[in-house]
Amino acid sequence: MVLRLSTVLLLLSLVACGSGPTREATASRVGVDFSGQWSLDYGMSDNLQASLNVLVRELQRQAERRAQAAGADPRIPSASLLVGGTGSDSGSAIIGLAQMADLVSRSPLLDITQDQQGIRVRREDDFALDCDFHEGRPQAVETPLGRELCAWDGHQLVFVLSLPDGLGIRHRLTLGPDGQLLNIASTVSSDRVSQPFTLNRVYRRIEPGAQGFSCQQTLTRGTVCTTETD
Repeated sequence: MVLRLSTVLLLLSLVACGSGPTREATASRVGVDFSGQWSLDYGMSDNLQASLNVLVRELQRQAERRAQAAGADPRIPSASLLVGGTGSDSGSAIIGLAQMADLVSRSPLLDITQDQQGIRVRREDDFALDCDFHEGRPQAVETPLGRELCAWDGHQLVFVLSLPDGLGIRHRLTLGPDGQLLNIASTVSSDRVSQPFTLNRVYRRIEPGAQGFSCQQTLTRGTVCTTETD
């Protein structure tokens, strides 16, 4: 797995914690076929600013409840939630968490291959997600950045990347009932922020050569689709 330098620097600048799927994995799930090309549907996907506002409001409510329990005036804003503050739930930490979630989930196109040996999610302008199986079980991969693991959780496929100092990134893939929509919930967690931040990206299945996309066959990657530019 290869990360762009900017991604690596941002990953290592956060201190975080993550959790992974707990259910036993097998090589496939009946009726779940992620394979194919997928295009991001911006209208159906989460808005970054709206999701950030929801997180901030929840953290503010938590801070007010803690202040009430401690006998403080809940009408006085917590210093830890002021942008530019430091420590747990600081403004800079919250914004950094949201920026990380956006960075690792913004790919406009996906090219997914799936068979009994594994699943590979190639993402335009980002690193691929690989899920390799051996005797029906997922294999953890040690990378220079941390430990990578995938597993089935029911009919959802979960990728977990555990990085040094506890930074955690989780991608949860859910296929729609008709197989034409794919939701990827990307969650980033950090011990600098008391709540994880999740962005849902919705993708539509596309056919190679569809209007607005350019697809070509390659020897190493099979059919590769990219967005067309004028």
